[in-house]
Amino acid sequence: MTSTLSTHLLSPFNMGDLSLKNRVVMAPLTRSRAGIERMPNALMAEYYQQRASAGLIISEATVISTQAIGWQQSPGIYTDAQAKAWKQVVEAVRSQGTPMFLQLWHCGRASHSSFHPEDGLPVAPSAIRLDDDYIHTPTGKQDYETPRALETEEVEQVVEDYRKAAERAKMAGFDGIEIHGANGYLIDQFLQSKTNHRSDRYGGSLENRFRFLREIVEATTSVFPANRVGVRISPNGDFNDVGSPDYRETFLYVAQQLNAYGLAYLHVMDGLEFGFHELGEPITLKELRQVFDGPLMGNCGYTQETAETAIREGNADLIAFGRPYISNPDLVERFANGWELNPPADMSVWYSFDEEGYADFPMYQNGKNT
Repeated sequence: MTSTLSTHLLSPFNMGDLSLKNRVVMAPLTRSRAGIERMPNALMAEYYQQRASAGLIISEATVISTQAIGWQQSPGIYTDAQAKAWKQVVEAVRSQGTPMFLQLWHCGRASHSSFHPEDGLPVAPSAIRLDDDYIHTPTGKQDYETPRALETEEVEQVVEDYRKAAERAKMAGFDGIEIHGANGYLIDQFLQSKTNHRSDRYGGSLENRFRFLREIVEATTSVFPANRVGVRISPNGDFNDVGSPDYRETFLYVAQQLNAYGLAYLHVMDGLEFGFHELGEPITLKELRQVFDGPLMGNCGYTQETAETAIREGNADLIAFGRPYISNPDLVERFANGWELNPPADMSVWYSFDEEGYADFPMYQNGKNT
């Protein structure tokens, strides 16, 4: 029997010219299965295909250059070989009638020189060290380094790296891309007054701090139509040592400016499960609805019930689920039938580098997990 709890969540949605079979989105989940060559593979194709009952799948964060690397064994999109390897993943998902977007990522200061010895120190808008205990690197746990501030002309090259990554995503067959502007990575570092102390055209005023993201949006929409490009932000988050006193002004401005482009969606980590900077009241989807007219996607800590409520009340069009998708490949079917979820996966296997804790979670069939 189909659950009546999710009549809105499980209803179809037209996102631009894409027809989604439901409003459940598989959120980007870094899972570290691409090997040291950062090459998509058959195991990744199996993992994504298992979860293709979602209305939309957004890939794990995928680095746009060697300079962008800051996580072990995450995939890349900076070579033609990587683009070709992604094709098997896209085709596996599309065989289930599901569109897939590639999330483009640059870690910025949330990195370490051991990830990219030829590129040297991590780069950032300003030479401000990330204040946290340590970072996992190819050579073990290391202290964060003070990053090197990008020169003005270098920023233009990073924008070009995003454009080239979008071209390779198109070559791989992705339906669109998501620009990762959240969680204290490079774009977020430019947006936030806490981490951006520049005095050139990329720093100071709201307009200047937004300029980097604006140029990336304009560069990538020269490759994909705007309605195939999404942007992700985390206005309430403190992950990677962000959270600025002017967060509300900053992110309402960002959403308002992005509204002009006719994007596929604005993906907002509005929930507080991933950390909250506690600098004021959280920004809500309802608030962002006042300045952003396009599709709005909520994320972070949603349950089936709270997701249904957000869509029913008109505060969201789509809801992205992250951690529930790790251990429940058939999450949509479980929602539809009122089946219980698998227990959450133990964090020790999230990044095991192999099949354990990845493509080996049971589906629900005949009244039990099999």
